[in-house]
Amino acid sequence: MSIDYDYIIIGSGFGGSVSALRLSEKGYKVLVIEKGKWWRASDFPKTIWNLRKWMWAPILRLFGFFQLTYYRHVGILAGVGVGGGSLVYANTLPVPKQSFYNSGSWGRLSDWETELKEYYTLALKMLGANHNPRMEPGDQALKELAKDLGKEDQFHPTNVSVYFGQPGETVPDPYFDGKGPDRTGCIYCGGCMVGCRYDSKNTLDKNYLYLAQQHGAKIQAESKVTDVRPFGEKGERGYTVSWQSSTGMMFKKSGSVKAGGVVFSGGVLGTVKLLLSLMRSSLPKLSQKVGSMVRTNSEALMPVTALDKTTDYSKGIAIGSILHTGDHTHVEPVRYSKGSGIWRLIMLPRVSGNNLIIRLTKIIWDFIRHPIQNLKVLIVDDWAQRTQVMLFMQTLDSTLQLKKGRFGSWMRSGIEDGKKPTPFINEADELIEKYAKKVNGKAMMPNNEALFGIPTTAHILGGACMGENINEGVIDKNNRIFGYENMFVCDGSMISANPGVNPSLTITAITERAMSKIPHK
Repeated sequence: MSIDYDYIIIGSGFGGSVSALRLSEKGYKVLVIEKGKWWRASDFPKTIWNLRKWMWAPILRLFGFFQLTYYRHVGILAGVGVGGGSLVYANTLPVPKQSFYNSGSWGRLSDWETELKEYYTLALKMLGANHNPRMEPGDQALKELAKDLGKEDQFHPTNVSVYFGQPGETVPDPYFDGKGPDRTGCIYCGGCMVGCRYDSKNTLDKNYLYLAQQHGAKIQAESKVTDVRPFGEKGERGYTVSWQSSTGMMFKKSGSVKAGGVVFSGGVLGTVKLLLSLMRSSLPKLSQKVGSMVRTNSEALMPVTALDKTTDYSKGIAIGSILHTGDHTHVEPVRYSKGSGIWRLIMLPRVSGNNLIIRLTKIIWDFIRHPIQNLKVLIVDDWAQRTQVMLFMQTLDSTLQLKKGRFGSWMRSGIEDGKKPTPFINEADELIEKYAKKVNGKAMMPNNEALFGIPTTAHILGGACMGENINEGVIDKNNRIFGYENMFVCDGSMISANPGVNPSLTITAITERAMSKIPHK
């Protein structure tokens, strides 16, 4: 078959960006297809109240870079655009603890801790990791809490993908011997997750994708892949990849391209959804494990709004510190930039309970008991300036399953193994009450958690996990899809155990390893 590209990569997040660079370096002709838009620093919104620039909801004609999706068992935060999750993530690059490498469906496939060590080192270098040099009020409060808990030695600054340099000073590329773009020193505005408007955040369009383009890789934005059709029983003669415009209205632009191989890198919401659809049509040999072993980091998002106006919690980087509260748990203070307070619209008092009646009763009682506190939180002058969001994560495991919905291309969730994800975690509740006292604040929670018990995660993982064979997983230990040739999964859906930490570095490292197995053209 005559092909247009050696490889087509579906998605431009951490897995897709690594794949694009390493394949193009090896002499392959590469096309990256991304459903989101290109974003320059000047394109990002000043605050998240600008929904048109912030939120991705095509049905509402919103084409931003942040996507919020709800299922029965979990609400998912994700990034959309050239650079994927790097546009909206909080920059943190932690290495998981030892338990991650020995558990899940991949645990016995390799000595992962040893094998991935060099790739973690490479990923940290490529992503421009640096330790946060400043502690802000929210970090200091967490440090005081650590001291109270007798865990001061477990508190430390985060390792983040940010160029610090001299605040506001632009310099030639400091990372890749001048081959990368100019960078500007971080001004600590807290806008990492609103989209960095100062070229300080090391998003993927400034490292992996930028360098991939220099090696000839092409990036086609605002295009959603609709079909992947093999030539030959197992794609041994290549694939036709069809796409259509993701931002058009009527009579959407569409097309197709032929490639020798395909890399799925659209994240759980993109890759798993597409594979579930293709199982019923053009890729029937896919493993029945598609959509299985989906995990969150068993996390809780816990905003604390200060009841006075003396302290600004919006200054700094998105996550500047971390406290390990136990062998399986840790907590991080998260911040948004000044003015980015749209989240206040969905906040309710922090409660817990086994059913809606109990929780609703507790919410009403909280408003009765603390009317002034709740009024202050509701009318606070600037939610982002007065609020520190605490992110609690743990490595304790349970899994969901994503299945094809009854209508169209929708997915639905179900419990697969263990307890269902929950926002009501006793240890998290105890920590947040202690932290709230430190900052003279009131703990809140999103209404989907308070009313419906549906937790929120920014780290949805799995659904195309590794296994020893097609009956145990979707991909092998080298990320190759069972049942087809020259077809890979390299994104969060390949993560086959609970890392318990922000997963971006791990996705990058595992993809680096997978791409190292592919020979030069």
